Amino acid sequence: MTRHVKQSEAMRGAELDERSAGRVLEAHDAPTEARSPADENEPMIRRKGRSIGWLLGLAALIAALVFVYARPSGEKAAAPGQKQALAVPVTIAEVGVRDVPIYLEGLGTVQASNTVAIHSQVGGKLQSVNFTEGQMVKAGDVLAVVDPRPFRATLDQAKARRAQDEAQLVSDAKDLARFQDLMKRGAGTSQAVDQQQAKVDALKATIAADQAGIESAETQLSYSTIIAPIDGRVGFRQVDAGNIIRAGDETPITVLTAVTPINAVFTLPQRNLVAVQEAMKKGEVTVVAMDQDNVRALETGKLLLIDNQIDQTTSTIRMKAIFPNTDEQLWPGEFVRAQVLVETLKDAVTIPEAAVQRNSQGLFAWVIKADNTPENRPIVGPLPIEGVFVTGALSGYGIMASHAAGELLAAHMTGGSLPSYADALAPARYADPVYQRRLENWDTKAGQL
Repeated sequence: MTRHVKQSEAMRGAELDERSAGRVLEAHDAPTEARSPADENEPMIRRKGRSIGWLLGLAALIAALVFVYARPSGEKAAAPGQKQALAVPVTIAEVGVRDVPIYLEGLGTVQASNTVAIHSQVGGKLQSVNFTEGQMVKAGDVLAVVDPRPFRATLDQAKARRAQDEAQLVSDAKDLARFQDLMKRGAGTSQAVDQQQAKVDALKATIAADQAGIESAETQLSYSTIIAPIDGRVGFRQVDAGNIIRAGDETPITVLTAVTPINAVFTLPQRNLVAVQEAMKKGEVTVVAMDQDNVRALETGKLLLIDNQIDQTTSTIRMKAIFPNTDEQLWPGEFVRAQVLVETLKDAVTIPEAAVQRNSQGLFAWVIKADNTPENRPIVGPLPIEGVFVTGALSGYGIMASHAAGELLAAHMTGGSLPSYADALAPARYADPVYQRRLENWDTKAGQL
């Protein structure tokens, strides 16, 4: 009994072991049976990603090769030990031959040709002011009126006094004629005649004095009407109508200035005196009044005079020029730069001032040769007021020089005139003074650019 129980227990244990083993086998086989399609495609995606990476790398390599070999020859890498020559943008200008004026420049001040402070010559009430501030007036125009009634009354009194004395003279002259007739008949005395003659002469003198009084009163009456003594422009009104004014007041009613024509007084260094004198001997000397920035010409006139002495303190000499000033571009008190034309150089070879460079040997300009390479060449000639003069050493060549930061000025010799010093200051005022071009592959050995 006991043995049968044990056998049955053993059989049950075996069955349990088999079932447990079956469950373990199912647990191991379950992941294989539950795999998704995405997990099965993973190796294929990895292979495609590696292919795309190779394609992108190949494209980048091709682009790099194209960039290197497609650059202009001037931008390719230089050989070892050599400097890389860069393309430099330049401006082309021409060396030319033209007449160049020589100006001497001095700082000056514009002065009115005539200035009058308008004062009243009589005292009284300012009855009216007949001008507008800033108005142009002509000589003889009425500017103001002082109350004329007191002066008219004085004139009337002087005229009445003269009429009274004239009537008395007529009476005394008749008495003198009677005394003279009686003396001829022997009934009168010479003494009576002489006394009557003295009365007549005294009355004549009194009448002359009365006439002078009348003229004085007329003058005073005329002073009550204040008129413009010259043509000019009135300034600010400094006394208003209704105020009491007196002769000799320090404050004028207004100031009248003549602005057409107008003068400019300026100074030049003492060393320029001889050049100006020589120019005056040849004839009329032209003077151009420029603005303070020395850019715009305001008016053209002529030299009027040279002062009779030199200022020893500053070693300068004063000069005066006169300008018609019809457009009133010049104004009294204005600071101007006066340019005196002392000489005109005929057929001078010129280059723009911006083309001139300086080194330890002196002045030079970059010359563009036929093979489009630069060469520095010394400049021989003076430095004028307008442009830069050179000799024929640059004939047949162009010139090149620094124009602004990062760019160069160059010139190509094809004949014709070139920009002047004024062109360099204000090139927009001229139509087409230069030509633009880009110079590639500079020869660094020739120009060292």
